Amino acid sequence: MLKARLGTALILLAACIAAVLFLPNRWWAALLLAALALASWEWGALAGIRGARRGLFAGAVLVTAWTIGQVAGMWSGGLSRQPAVEAAIYAASVAFWALVALPWLMRRWQVSSPLALAAAGWMVLVPAWLALARLQAEPERLLALLGIVWIADTAAFLAGRAWGRHRLAPAISPAKSWEGVAGACAAVAVYYVALSIFTSEWRGWSGALLFTGVTAMSIVGDLFESWIKRQAGVKDSGALLPGHGGVLDRIDSLNSSMPFAALLISCVR
Repeated sequence: MLKARLGTALILLAACIAAVLFLPNRWWAALLLAALALASWEWGALAGIRGARRGLFAGAVLVTAWTIGQVAGMWSGGLSRQPAVEAAIYAASVAFWALVALPWLMRRWQVSSPLALAAAGWMVLVPAWLALARLQAEPERLLALLGIVWIADTAAFLAGRAWGRHRLAPAISPAKSWEGVAGACAAVAVYYVALSIFTSEWRGWSGALLFTGVTAMSIVGDLFESWIKRQAGVKDSGALLPGHGGVLDRIDSLNSSMPFAALLISCVR
């Protein structure tokens, strides 16, 4: 299992970096639409949406994402035509994660309504698609942001495996520990200092807030999907990626952290 997990991770990492660096922005956004289709299909299953309604949910997610991209000027390959609209979507996403998803986790709400879960799925997926699509207009910046999530996830896994004793949320994800969180924070701090040495972009309060917020939001996103899967009675969101599960299992931390990053960057510019 570990060998399959590592092999899949390396392939995905190489493909993602190449796509971020070399694809034109509109092609990158279109590629993300394919990932969005798979993720929304998986979310439909977790939400208990069956039959043709599952396809309708995935289709609705894609249509609204494409429409938002059209309004924002994504498909013309230029700058945002509606930055205020994009900022509002990012702000709605951050509000969802802070005011809905976090209490949902803390109180371990058992939500069985497919309609409520579908609405939550839209808020989880579409703002993240928009943020990832828009941020790729500056590829190096997006890679730096993705690096926060990748480093935090890897460090949490390694630290938790080596020293994990105190469970972070045993009723939600028993494998996660506070030692893993500490490892993630320490690794991201080192990453932040290293980047700050080579570029002035990440220095100051805004850079520190960005790295801290992305790390914290990534942990919330990971836990939230774990709770949704636990409620659905499944270990993974799918079986597409050997050793990892489904698409949602690979983007859970990005779903929560990238809209926050895009909002903060848009505000400090």
